[in-house]
Parts: sequence; C-alpha cells; structure tokens
Amino acid sequence: MKEIKDVGVCGCGLMGSGIAACAAAAGFPTVVCEVAPMALEQGRERVTRSLEKMKQPEALRRISFMLEFDALRDCDLVVEAVVENMEAKRKLFADLDVILPQHSLLASNTSSLGITEMAASTRRPDRFIGMHFFNPVPVMKLVELSRGLKTSEETLAAARAFVARIGKTAILAPDAPGFIVNRLLVPYLIEAIRVYEQGLASKEDIDAGMKLGCAHPMGPLELLDYVGLDTTLHIAEIFFEAFGEARYAPPTLLRKMVAAGKLGRKSGEGFYRY
Repeated sequence: MKEIKDVGVCGCGLMGSGIAACAAAAGFPTVVCEVAPMALEQGRERVTRSLEKMKQPEALRRISFMLEFDALRDCDLVVEAVVENMEAKRKLFADLDVILPQHSLLASNTSSLGITEMAASTRRPDRFIGMHFFNPVPVMKLVELSRGLKTSEETLAAARAFVARIGKTAILAPDAPGFIVNRLLVPYLIEAIRVYEQGLASKEDIDAGMKLGCAHPMGPLELLDYVGLDTTLHIAEIFFEAFGEARYAPPTLLRKMVAAGKLGRKSGEGFYRY
C-alpha cells in the first residue's frame, strides 16, 4: 500500500473545510474541490479561519482550492464530504474512480449511509472506507472508521495511520446506519425533543439538567441547534426506515420546525434564537 502523501477533499462546507484544515496543518499537501465558485470561496474563508484558530495560518500554503475534479488525480487519499445523499455520493465516487490512479484510497465522511453500497459504485471496493469526522473537525478528536465488505486490511491500516497523523483517535464502527456514536446519540436527541414537546420540562431545564447532571458540554436542544434540525431529521428518517423502531421516529415538533425553516444556528433560530 502506497504511503499517503497527498490528500484530496471533495466538498468544502463545514465538514470538508475542517478536514482540509486538519490535513494541511499536519503537513499534507491538500487539494479541495467544490462545484461552484461561491461555495469554493466560502470554503476558503472557513479553512482560513480554522487555521488561524489552530495557530497554523502558514498551512494555508499547502492547500489548493479547485473547481475541477481532475485536480485530484495525484492524491493518495480523497475524502468525500458532500451532501448526505446516497445517489449523489455514488455518482461522485464513480467519477473519482475514473480520475484517480489505481493505488488511491477513497473515503466517505458519511454519518449514516452504507459504506459497502458506496464502494460498489467503484472498481476499488478494497480501497474504500468510511471516515466519519465530527463537527467541528479541528476541535473534535474522534474519527469513526467503517469497513465495507471488501475493504482490505491494508486500507484500514492506512486510514488508521492517516487519522493518527492528523492528531485524532480512530475507532472501528460497523457498516450500519449511524455507526456507533450517532446510533447512540440520535435516540437521546429525539427523546429530548419529546420531553420538551410534551411539556414535561422547559428547554432551559432540559439542557441544564444534562449539562450539570451528566457533565455534557452542551444540552441536547443546544446540540440539536448546533448540528442542524434538518440534518437530525434526515438522519432520524434513515434510522427509522432501516430499523423500524419507535425510538428513531422523528417527533412531530421536529418536522414542524424544519418545515418552518427553524433549523438551528445556521438559520438564526431553532430551539433558541441566535
């Protein structure tokens, strides 16, 4: 297995920009690709802010911001961080499979979709792996690695080495919806919405209870606003379809808030105003 020296990132939103910043800060020449000039420029601004907070502004020199996927052709590892939609991801990976050299590894930052299914859209399922980062990427130290049915031991070892090189800890998660963290986290968040929806406690008391009683840095409703209520709804729907269990069923209040555009911090209002 060729050593990972050059890294590519597809998508420069909140997750992609954080992944790119961490890779560049660790010394990797990094290529970032986006589909539109405005999205690319916004991504560049996010990366710049992240590197300034990390006190490594000089790492920006190691990053190339591009609009063409052909710019990734020399990368040893390409991490996908685009919209959480299976068809969009499969199409992207099929395109990348044609562009990249045979040795290159492909990784998805998905938090809920199947790795084996994505890998099947390529001719290199043995060199495909799930690499789920957590938001905000420069701060959070965990990466969930998830193997597809054909992911090789060499690919897993290379992914572990890369994660360690960027200063994070890898855990091995199953190729199942939600992996480990979201499989546990989403029912907790959904139950917090139900407690509030049923009038059992105020949002402030729910959040204070979990922060002070369980030493969580954020209460569940604060965390929902941070993650995005639309993102949570989408993941809950995937889980409910996969498992058919009531604990994953999206509450009516969550659906109403998303329909009303109350998505959390990103829209200026969710359970709280920003």
